[in-house]
Amino acid sequence: MARKFLYFIAFCIVLVISGRIAYELFQEELAQIALVPSAEFTPIPPLQANAYEDPTLWYSRPGIGVSDPARWQPAWSGDAEPVPALTTTARPFAVFFVHPTSYLNRTRWNAPLENGGDPEAERIARVYLRGMASPFNAATEIWAPRYRQATMGAFLTDAPQGRQAIEAAYADVREAYRFFLSSVDPATPIVLAGHSQGALHLKRLLAEEVKGSPVAKRLVAAYLIGWPVSMTHDLPVIGFPACAAPGQTGCIISWSSFAEPADPAPVLNAYGSTPALDGKAPGKDPMMCSNPLTGRIGGKAPASANLGTLVPEDSMEKGELRPGFVPATCDARGLLLIGPPPEMGSYVLPGNNYHVYDLPLFWANTKADVNNRANAWKPQS
Repeated sequence: MARKFLYFIAFCIVLVISGRIAYELFQEELAQIALVPSAEFTPIPPLQANAYEDPTLWYSRPGIGVSDPARWQPAWSGDAEPVPALTTTARPFAVFFVHPTSYLNRTRWNAPLENGGDPEAERIARVYLRGMASPFNAATEIWAPRYRQATMGAFLTDAPQGRQAIEAAYADVREAYRFFLSSVDPATPIVLAGHSQGALHLKRLLAEEVKGSPVAKRLVAAYLIGWPVSMTHDLPVIGFPACAAPGQTGCIISWSSFAEPADPAPVLNAYGSTPALDGKAPGKDPMMCSNPLTGRIGGKAPASANLGTLVPEDSMEKGELRPGFVPATCDARGLLLIGPPPEMGSYVLPGNNYHVYDLPLFWANTKADVNNRANAWKPQS
């Protein structure tokens, strides 16, 4: 039970938008488990040039084979069958996926890469990839880097060490992305996807590396899931619009899932007071909410539109796809509401927050969505 409790707390911490959320919700628990490192931050030297040529720095990349977690294909429950949108071969496209936080250790501010890294962080990262990167497995290539991710505690403090740890993690993601680009055929369209810490890094990557570059014309879509995106204060800096239609390309998709009744106050308070990419706090501006059942911004769709939810076993290492499991409604605050709490496992967060399950809830629709957008993509002159 103790170990499971720690995992529950860890998954809770993954959700944080800033340290204030976790502090307000879990003051006593966080004091007990003390996830914020007590050590001084030691600057991390940049990775050597072409470090990502090393295949061991990738969880997923061409050539890994059956051990590639992103290539996992869950089975369908009962007599359920996949719909044509899931089996139609899309045009060739490549995916760059950044996994969420899996490093829980408080002895360091950033996860190690050397000597195989932290064993538990590596195990959890692979579990994440099986459930969150696998919706993109129709891609010709999937690249998912190992990186010196910021530890959980880096998101629980306003101390400069936390920001330094996040900056160091971003530097690795940027280098991995650059190697990804150098390795993929320059005529191939690309998809960027990530969850939580991974989505945070991709927001900045889009603004600093993709916007205004030749690669911008190759962007099928960017899936920034489980991290808030402000329509007013983030999107103009990112340089790409929100996806307003299922066949639109070169656009952004983002959602954060809550069952009803939802209690998102701490999340919304932190989102509203934390500076966005333009340096301004969003205040009462709603979060961006893409509806994964329609491929549009906002609106609602019934459970019958859900092509398949990946319902996991409690270990989250296995699961099955169940059609019609949950509906989806974007409310005025920018939350994605999924109706009464569905049974997804032990990691539902306080306030009926389904952060851990953002992508599994809409596994099949996400797969159909990226396939459709890839098919709709056309080269730009």
